Amino acid sequence: MRAEHRPGQFSLRGREWDLLDTVFAPLHAGTTEIVMDLLGLSDPVPHPWRGSFLEVGCGTGVVAVTAALAGCEQVVACDINAEAVTNTVLNARRHGVADRVLTVHSDLFEALPAGQHFDTIVWSSPYVRAPEDYRFVTPLERAYVDPGYEAHRRYVDEAPRRLTDGGRALLHFSSRGDMDGLHRLAEEAGRRLSVLATHAVVDRGDVVEHFLVEIRSGERSSAGHDSAAGRVGLLAGPAGQ
Repeated sequence: MRAEHRPGQFSLRGREWDLLDTVFAPLHAGTTEIVMDLLGLSDPVPHPWRGSFLEVGCGTGVVAVTAALAGCEQVVACDINAEAVTNTVLNARRHGVADRVLTVHSDLFEALPAGQHFDTIVWSSPYVRAPEDYRFVTPLERAYVDPGYEAHRRYVDEAPRRLTDGGRALLHFSSRGDMDGLHRLAEEAGRRLSVLATHAVVDRGDVVEHFLVEIRSGERSSAGHDSAAGRVGLLAGPAGQ
């Protein structure tokens, strides 16, 4: 949070991006780039994307703006942090896609129209599980921490309801999160979880696995990884492409 560690702009994947004061800074963590790789949004994008795309927890808007640059006709970016919404607007303008990126100040899906559906929904979740009574000290903590996994519970339940036919509800998760707890939430909500891809990194001497998880309607979640697990960058675009 110190000013010397928060420049007004940063470079990522060959592009320049604006950064506001209380917004998650991708230059300090590799998770944003990992999400781009898992989604297949890294340059060069192997196939143009089509359809509608929702990024929950957009932060600086790197993923949402990149999805628009990759070809998505309609992109919605939402965040519970109002300054993150403003940050995404700045970056959409910077990269010439403000006409295709709609920003919304929203706690998950709360401020989105009830009938709005998407071909792809993705959330790079705050996978660190805190006690249920934890109270946030700064807005930035919401990018890392979810007390009692209440936000995860809501996302797992509602994201599949927000899909078009054939759409995909995706979650970026990590081995530093509570995967067993996530599966329990899915079972309670009548959802199935499938790991589509993984990406392992060494962080401060620890091997950390990152997962791209698909959330599907169903009675039970699969406790194991499906046959696609272990392959990075599987997704070339929204379902039906």
